Amino acid sequence: METEQQPIELANSTLPEATVALPSADNQNLPKLPPATQSNEQWRQIGRQVAEILEQLPDYLGRFYNQYKQPLLTVILILSAIVTLKVVLAILGAINSIPLLSATFELIGIGYTTWFVFRYLLKASTRQELVYEIRDWQKQIVGEEYSET
Repeated sequence: METEQQPIELANSTLPEATVALPSADNQNLPKLPPATQSNEQWRQIGRQVAEILEQLPDYLGRFYNQYKQPLLTVILILSAIVTLKVVLAILGAINSIPLLSATFELIGIGYTTWFVFRYLLKASTRQELVYEIRDWQKQIVGEEYSET
């Protein structure tokens, strides 16, 4: 059972632009399109409005940034910290999937921890030296000297 397609008939062929008549449709109840001159004027008006908005956009963005500078910077820093953390975790996951590399890093960590314990934590004099180094480091970063408690 083949279906036959009926050819599309042109209605109102006296008009400069031909319109397509739908087969078996009541064409008299279809909405009519506005003339092309109104449409062009509407598009020009919309274009002018868009141009005005785009013209004012840099000023608006500048005022917005100046008004909300601190919260914007805070949000940007938080988002960049999250992205950085995700990238670092992805890199560590990739490194851990390499068979001998993760074991090598574990051995290096165990070796460094052992060295640190023997160098700074076993004797009281070396523990005191570690405390002075930490306070000196804090003083360089913060710029204040902490009182001993």
